[in-house]
Order: sequence, then C-alpha cells, then structure tokens
Amino acid sequence: MRLFLDANILFTAAHNPKGKAALVMELGHAGIWQLATSAYAQEEARRNIIIKYPDCLDRLESQAQVLRLAPDAPELTCPPGLPDKDCPIYRAALACQADVLLTGDIRDFGFLMNARKKAGSLLVQTVADFLKAL
Repeated sequence: MRLFLDANILFTAAHNPKGKAALVMELGHAGIWQLATSAYAQEEARRNIIIKYPDCLDRLESQAQVLRLAPDAPELTCPPGLPDKDCPIYRAALACQADVLLTGDIRDFGFLMNARKKAGSLLVQTVADFLKAL
C-alpha cells in the first residue's frame, strides 16, 4: 500500500513524535507500507516547522529520508471545489499512484474525505480514519 503524506502530516509527525502521524511514518520506515510526498509538501512543512517549532527541523529532515518524492503532474485534473493551492498535493498523490492521501486539512479536503468516487482513484483520509480502518 502506498500512502501520500500531505504537509500537515509531515509537520505533525516531526512536532509530535509520539502521535499517530509519527506512527504512520515509523511503520512506513519498517516496510509496512510505502510512503510518498512531494517537494511542495516538504517545503510547506519545513516552512511551518521553522516558524512554529524550529527545534523540530532536524526530526523533519530525518523523517524525509524514508519518503519517496512524487512529482507534480499539472496535466492531471483536480476535483471541482479543491482549492488551487491544494491541487499540487492531489496531483502528486495521483502521479505516484498512491492508494491513500493522508491529510489533516479537513477544511479544504473535507468534501473528499472517505469519498473515493469524488476523489478519483484516491482514498483521502485523516491519519485517525486511516488507522481506525486498518
């Protein structure tokens, strides 16, 4: 199973090493599933870590070592209603053939959460929903 991690998942895993997002990263590192993200998501997570929790930057960069980087695929279309700023995340998740896009961004991705028909081939979930469904 391939999981695509949005910026807020990367941020949370670095900031809260005992939380659910960090558990997903740890299990991915152990080979339970494949982890992917994009340079776009990594840069957003990095920017926010530096602003809010600069002491967590080393952990964020260390965690990045186990992630496959997926390119943006501007030729792919986004679901109607997804804000432009989130399209690079969605397209990169599709481009790397992720099974699940994990995000905590309920405001922008909420209408796609657990609604595979609306999200194309992706299942968009929060980390909590993903772990609960296992």
